[in-house]
Amino acid sequence: MNKKSILLCCALCLFVLFSNAQIKISKESFQVINLDYPGLESVKKNYEAGNYEKAADALLSYYKVKNEKKEPDFSNAEAAIDVKQPLNKTTKATADSALLHRFQPHKGYGFFDYGKDINWQNWPIKDNEVRWQLHRVKWWQAMALTYYSNKNEAYAKEWMLQFLDWAKKNPLGLSKDNDRFAWRPLEVSDRVQSLVPTFDIFIKSPNFDASFLMAFLNSYHQQANYLPPNYADQGNHRLFEAQRVLFGGASFPEFKDAPAWRKSGIEVLNAEIKKQVYPDGMQFELSPVYHAASIDIFLKAYRSAQKANVANEFPETYKNTVESMVLAFASITFPDYNAPMFGDSWVAEKRARLKQFNSWLEAFPKNEAIRYFATEGKEGKAPNFLSKGLTTAGFYTFRNAWKDPATIMVLKASPPGEFHAQPDNGTFELWKNGRNFMPDAGVYVYSGDAEIMKQREWYRQTRLHNTLTLDNKNMVITKAQLKRWKTSPALDQLTYTNPSYPELEHQRTVLFIDQQYFLIIDQAIGKATGKIGVHFHLKEDSKASINDSQSGIQTNYADGNNLLIQYLSKDKASLSTEPSKVSYEYRKEMERPAFVFEKSKADGNTQTFVSVVYPFQGQKAPAISVKENAGNDFAKGNINLTITIDGKAKNIKSLSN
Repeated sequence: MNKKSILLCCALCLFVLFSNAQIKISKESFQVINLDYPGLESVKKNYEAGNYEKAADALLSYYKVKNEKKEPDFSNAEAAIDVKQPLNKTTKATADSALLHRFQPHKGYGFFDYGKDINWQNWPIKDNEVRWQLHRVKWWQAMALTYYSNKNEAYAKEWMLQFLDWAKKNPLGLSKDNDRFAWRPLEVSDRVQSLVPTFDIFIKSPNFDASFLMAFLNSYHQQANYLPPNYADQGNHRLFEAQRVLFGGASFPEFKDAPAWRKSGIEVLNAEIKKQVYPDGMQFELSPVYHAASIDIFLKAYRSAQKANVANEFPETYKNTVESMVLAFASITFPDYNAPMFGDSWVAEKRARLKQFNSWLEAFPKNEAIRYFATEGKEGKAPNFLSKGLTTAGFYTFRNAWKDPATIMVLKASPPGEFHAQPDNGTFELWKNGRNFMPDAGVYVYSGDAEIMKQREWYRQTRLHNTLTLDNKNMVITKAQLKRWKTSPALDQLTYTNPSYPELEHQRTVLFIDQQYFLIIDQAIGKATGKIGVHFHLKEDSKASINDSQSGIQTNYADGNNLLIQYLSKDKASLSTEPSKVSYEYRKEMERPAFVFEKSKADGNTQTFVSVVYPFQGQKAPAISVKENAGNDFAKGNINLTITIDGKAKNIKSLSN
């Protein structure tokens, strides 16, 4: 007999023991149930007669009939799931591994063996996310989907065993350490959400008996009821938790506390959407990935309220705000449907983003701009703007088209962000004709022991972003103040200041000239002294090199879609390479070319860097120079320059206020 067969036999034996010895049906088993709920008349009759086992059987019959023809409710799942599609091979493999107690808590790592007698306190990698996400028990949903596909009772029996085992070994209050992971509200809310479709599927199993039902319902009630008094104070965690407790209340209306859960979720989300969403539509954590997730949270909550016939408790302004969030996200989106990796962000698959836009279109079917994105431009209309400033959040997009060959720069000059933000004001990503030349650093890891935190902090360094530093230190303050944002077909201009360091303010002006290329003027203003650096990070495959004059950087793509970054100031600056990495996925990283223009600041005089960022076609970069004209005043953001490209001069004047 192989290892898998032995484990299955052991699991089935344990299942029988659990079923026969550990689950006792009593009067207390029904304390959480509203016995006056329509359809529970037989349950109430037997309960009042003291026939608790018969009452449980009646409750089981009620749920089996309720779910007999009903499809499992994956409406609140993180990713869209269509149970009518063939079973995904990865899902099947995850379910089969779960039978052997080999779980993958986090996709950034492989599978870990948690033992024949599951050790829920096992912490194989001292990354907090591994232990937190263990208690999201994601593989239970994989087991349910596999059971839905093949009706193999081994998955149902093993899931029931694991559910009971988890509940027994992770009771609330077991220890401060265990509560920190197993009962962190975000993890509790994840279970409250995912257990709904898991229950919908496994309730149809002939092995799903009345005693297990009562154990399940009481455990689920404890977890959902735990959330309202323990919501996170702020941020996307608070949104997730409120949305999911609302979903729990809509999915299990038979609980006495279901109305309170629904009310709690709606009240929190109505309050938080006002706190967390800026007037320009951006969510205040300033991370594009979490912004998109917040849109989903708000809409899933609204759909749960519709399911429970309480959608009228969301005012019209709620949906209007969510719609503005979708348009804000669209404004910073590249043609490949990715947004910049500012803060704790990463790349997304295009098909996943398209599913999101289609979900958003369902909520706002009259919005032609959302339809445009949901259909890849086949229907609807592109937004009626190109360059766009989200001036409260401090996200500025320079754009000449919505489709390739497009030139797009998205720059961040923001107020203080929350946990997911980084000390990076001034950083930007640059897209040209299908290529993101300058992706931001991304996020490599979240939290854990000292070694894990060292890895996280490396990616958060200011010098890992396309912005200015003093002595390569992290900027102390991210609190940008907008001085000028003007757009026109000939010239877009952004000027902002950021009090990056004590006694040193960074002012950056970006000019988008003829919707083709960029001039960046950086000024280090204040009494602080030290080495000033302006950093540029390029894509890992760019084969970037320093030019012969030692004043510029050029990418060397064979397809001719290339980029020049040239230092143009009168006074000299040194140009050198520096170490850099990029992380597009959790715990995956790669080295990439990076360069820094540096000069010393010995006194209170302002140091100025003028750089051109010039996309070009071919292998030879153009020769570019710049001359200051009368009235040019970088400090005030007043621009009067002559820029010469391959002998052709052009006068550039800033737009009037």
